[in-house]
Amino acid sequence: MIRLWKGFVAALFAAVMAVGVASPARADHGWTPPSNLVTPLNQVWQHVESTYGNLYGFRNYGWDQIFTNGGYLNFCVRWDSPQPVTAQQRDAVHAQLARQYKKWMDAMVGHNHFPYASVPIKVVGWAVRDRNQLKWNDNSVDIYVNDIRENAPQCSEGCGRFFNRNGTYPRCPGGVARHYDQSLWLTAGFGGGAGGDWGQRIGSEYFMGNLNSSDVHIFLHEVGHTFGLDDFYDWTPSGVGGFIMKAGSSTVITEFDKWMLRDWWRHLKNRYGY
Repeated sequence: MIRLWKGFVAALFAAVMAVGVASPARADHGWTPPSNLVTPLNQVWQHVESTYGNLYGFRNYGWDQIFTNGGYLNFCVRWDSPQPVTAQQRDAVHAQLARQYKKWMDAMVGHNHFPYASVPIKVVGWAVRDRNQLKWNDNSVDIYVNDIRENAPQCSEGCGRFFNRNGTYPRCPGGVARHYDQSLWLTAGFGGGAGGDWGQRIGSEYFMGNLNSSDVHIFLHEVGHTFGLDDFYDWTPSGVGGFIMKAGSSTVITEFDKWMLRDWWRHLKNRYGY
């Protein structure tokens, strides 16, 4: 009987190894926040767990988008403004978008098994009410004209991650390569900002007026939401002052913001096998 049992176990082990087993999650590496941030970070995560309705079930955080793509993000610009845009301005918008995003992603490089040394940002499309507003004729980006959603120009839903959560794009003319994960929604006269898994919305005048700024702080705040970070309108964690996710209290990403981002990765990385 013992010999038969051992033989069964050996056969079962061989079968399991043959079909493959997901690697166990790796231990936290580098989770060493400064001692003065330990308590506020714990307070933040406890608050997130108690207030987010589908915290661990939601599957379209910025993290999910990066890993579905294998390490990059695509954008489409919703130009919700009557102003024209030159090719030079277009390229400056793309460059600033990438620079600002990099400020968040740099906080993750080399941290706690995060696998990407960089997360390239590419703009694949622009949506506009009138094609004549866009003062270029090259085909570097897809252009969507007068497709209106939420009373604003909309990039093709068939190409949008928000509308295609499974990562395939059968209704996108350019396929996966021309899909977009998030929208940069630039609205004339819009004050403040909004952000989520769908992208970020801020004023067109504000963003265009900050194409050469080091920190576009409203945009940076909204990107934080794309990766799950919360707002702090009615409370402040113990022992910390200004930080970019507490709107109006900082114009730059602080160490506390970076450690909050890393804490999200620490709690979600198991879903990606890390």
